[in-house]
Amino acid sequence: MLRFIPTPIGNPQDITIRALREFEKATLFLCEDTRETKRLLSILSQRFDFSMPDADFLSFHEHNGKERLVEVSSRIIEEDVVYVSDAGMPIISDPGQILVEYCQQNGIEYDILAGASAVVTAYAASGFDEGEFTFWGFLPHKGSSRSSQLSKIMNSSINSILYEAPHRLEKLIREIASIDKSREIFLAKELTKKFQRYYKGTTKEILEQLDSINLKGEWVVVIKAKESQEKALYLDDILNLDIAPKIKAKLLSKITDETTKEWYSKIIEKKI
Repeated sequence: MLRFIPTPIGNPQDITIRALREFEKATLFLCEDTRETKRLLSILSQRFDFSMPDADFLSFHEHNGKERLVEVSSRIIEEDVVYVSDAGMPIISDPGQILVEYCQQNGIEYDILAGASAVVTAYAASGFDEGEFTFWGFLPHKGSSRSSQLSKIMNSSINSILYEAPHRLEKLIREIASIDKSREIFLAKELTKKFQRYYKGTTKEILEQLDSINLKGEWVVVIKAKESQEKALYLDDILNLDIAPKIKAKLLSKITDETTKEWYSKIIEKKI
């Protein structure tokens, strides 16, 4: 059976007991990066009640995933196989999606363990009180595709979360500021790690702090939704519109207690 196991996004103590037990009985590890997985398992064996498994470790990423499936397809069915990302929840913005799709298409049993996620951790820390958000992963690095996607985010009526590399963070904030300097954003750096930091404010305020911020590390960015710019039509606005009497009467009836027929009679008789 194939199990997708979340790994700590920083602090090793965030590993779950269930994850440790699944690691111990696994005969095959499919890893985004085998070196990272082995390093994590070594740390876990030193600090916790965990025995290193006698297992094979194979890389599984976006460049070799489909080819690797041909190689391990029978083992996924017959053995205890686990998939792990470098850190955090597998499948979310992650090549593990290839495996899930394969299992679904071929009727293969699989399981997803609960665990750490930088997305929900950052959103909880942001303090934004809306109960919904859109996760965008990493934006395209450059070009029209990047500007187009950022434009959608900045015009969204729902809060947005994305990841950004340290060497592109300043560029991102300046891009946001060029669209809306007063937009509120929240930045989370190195979540759960020793140098975890939070920054919240308008893009203008964050830009003013950049010189004093060490940009090295992993960043999650939460962007506040665009405020509604809806405008209401008032009674006088409708009365002054140059439109057909029936349409005007219908609009007036929507914002008053009088019926369309009553308003129509007033308009025709020019009592208003």
